[in-house]
Amino acid sequence: MMEVLLLGMTYFSWVYWVLACWAVRTFFKPDRRSERNIPSSYTPPVSILKPVCGLDHRAFENFASFCRQDYPDFEIIFGVASRSDPAVRIIRGLQRTFPERRIKLVVGRPLGANQKVSLLHYMEREASHDVLVLSDSDMRVGPDYLRRVVAPLAEPDVGLVTCPYRGEDAISLPAKLEALHMSVIFLPSVIIAWKLGLSFALGATVVVRRRDLVRIGGFRAIADYLADDFQLGFRIASLGLKTTLSNYVTVSVLGRTTFTDQWNREVRWARCNRVSRPREYPGILLTLPTPLAGAFALVSRFSPQSQQILLLSLILRLVSAWLVSGYVGDREARKYLLLLPFREILSSLVWFAGLVGRRIVWRGREYILEEHGKMVACSWASCVDASEEVEPSVAGTDRGGGIAN
Repeated sequence: MMEVLLLGMTYFSWVYWVLACWAVRTFFKPDRRSERNIPSSYTPPVSILKPVCGLDHRAFENFASFCRQDYPDFEIIFGVASRSDPAVRIIRGLQRTFPERRIKLVVGRPLGANQKVSLLHYMEREASHDVLVLSDSDMRVGPDYLRRVVAPLAEPDVGLVTCPYRGEDAISLPAKLEALHMSVIFLPSVIIAWKLGLSFALGATVVVRRRDLVRIGGFRAIADYLADDFQLGFRIASLGLKTTLSNYVTVSVLGRTTFTDQWNREVRWARCNRVSRPREYPGILLTLPTPLAGAFALVSRFSPQSQQILLLSLILRLVSAWLVSGYVGDREARKYLLLLPFREILSSLVWFAGLVGRRIVWRGREYILEEHGKMVACSWASCVDASEEVEPSVAGTDRGGGIAN
């Protein structure tokens, strides 16, 4: 019975990857990409909100890429939870390097369990414009980024725009495994989910109108949820508005990570997916043909048939990963393709770890996940100094620079 089940799951995963290759190819096909590359005439003023906690790899260049946008009117608002955050020095340097840009820095203490959303709440209050672009701190973009991700909002029935991301500048082995996951496992699943009509958002980029954000209760309404991006996508869609997936691919600059950091991060994602999307979670395992075929081989005691199935699974995944990385334009992921079998085994272990338990670690803090993705902090560390009472404050180049005292 177990052999039949595992064999059926393996065959299903083969079908999935054939469809995934088709989905990614059509999403990034040349004529569609060329159409999206045409500069949009819809360029409303934009406020970029970038919550920061500590320093990511090459933080200055990551931040600077947002300052180099080919866009007529925008501001950048950074948010930190403490004046002692090491990112403050980088942001000050950014203000000096780009004096022509309106760059603000907001300092605010947590208003909910999700520190990132707390900062977004304070930053949104300081934003000057109706169109808000939320972006994670480790992202790097090209100069056409704003034009392309804001353009879909020209349609009044579009309420949210998000975009996929890939890994780059991976130094350590764990970072290379993470880059593989982003490009050839996670990204195809995002495109398939979008083609199936699912409503979601990705933290790499979320573009919303302030008036729609107000209608769902603002950031305060999701300040205790781990999957803030999922909550934004779900709640905006509940207003009857569309969520759109741009084919602009942002870059997550990975640098050097450890196995412990990577494991904690991926288990956090897995447990978050389980509590936020319980119906979809079992299907994730069906996207991993290598461990499924390996389990079938073990159960069938490496029979000739199981060996053939395992070999075909390996070939299918390597070919599909090569094709997907080519469609995405990710040459770096192709350098690590021989690690893909190990990456899929790791992904299966993460899936099982995410199947049970509610404890997660995020930015040096421990949380307990509750129903529907709400979380409760059980320790405080990292970006907030417990001895420092931080009132929401703002400073920027338009207000004299530096941090408010």
